[in-house]
Amino acid sequence: MVTILDTVSKAKQERPRHPEKLGNPDTPLLRKPSWIRVKAPGSPVYNETRAIMRENGLHTVCEEAGCPNIGECWSKKHATMMIMGDTCTRACAFCNVRTGQPEPLDASEPENVGRAVSKLGLNHVVITSVDRDDLEDGGATHFAKVIAATRKLSPGTTIEVLTPDFLRKDGAIETVADAKPDVFNHNLETVPSLYISIRPGARYFHSLRLLQQVKERDTSMFTKSGIMVGLGEERHEVLQVMDDLRAANVDFLTIGQYLQPTRKHAAVERFVTPDEFKAYERMAYGKGFLLVSSSPLTRSSYHAGDDFARLRDARTSSMAG
Repeated sequence: MVTILDTVSKAKQERPRHPEKLGNPDTPLLRKPSWIRVKAPGSPVYNETRAIMRENGLHTVCEEAGCPNIGECWSKKHATMMIMGDTCTRACAFCNVRTGQPEPLDASEPENVGRAVSKLGLNHVVITSVDRDDLEDGGATHFAKVIAATRKLSPGTTIEVLTPDFLRKDGAIETVADAKPDVFNHNLETVPSLYISIRPGARYFHSLRLLQQVKERDTSMFTKSGIMVGLGEERHEVLQVMDDLRAANVDFLTIGQYLQPTRKHAAVERFVTPDEFKAYERMAYGKGFLLVSSSPLTRSSYHAGDDFARLRDARTSSMAG
């Protein structure tokens, strides 16, 4: 028996994942160096995590964005929940998430996320989303409902949100911040000079201001942001982003290697070496970040639970000092 859901799923699979990129010229796929390669996923715990996601009808950024760390993370029952569907209203040049017209919000999603978090036994969960420019508040109220449901169904879990920029959505940032996540993350993604080609739907200084507004609203809330390197940015531009984030009182910085999803996406200009990542880490700590994760495979949610514990410890140490 074929259900309506089966028909919708099949139609989605048949239409192009990135229709706006079909006319783009093919860009070369550089051979990955040894420090980038990872094992293919498939452990029993990985399959168990996958089954829990499917049972609750949930999407994860781990799958949708093609994260290279999915095998490691899911084998530890760590997964980043992606709410509000699997279709984004933006078309960033680096991103592998499906683009197009999203479906209506699922009213049962907040409870489904909470149940999945409880079943996985997570100490820390990261909740992110696609951009929903079609919604009046960009999905901020839905974010708040997911946070509330997760707190109710898994009260021992700390919550980190990785939000879109809520561009031109008055009150959205405040709605999510007032739901009291433990960490508020919003990624700048790249340096200002590359925004027009890499992140054309966003505005660098709006994203900076978002992070600053969160900290102004609740000084106790940890704020976090990240960028990719290897897109053609210059070293001095990365250092300027660090300064800008510290001026906004951001606590935690992540820096990782950009990996090109397909030939239609933005090209990898170069693979940044592990030594360069270490140098960025040292410089970021020197600028005053409480925590820095800088490595080729660093992603916003990679080791997020362990990093949260380190972040709390770092704040305690800085206050004691």
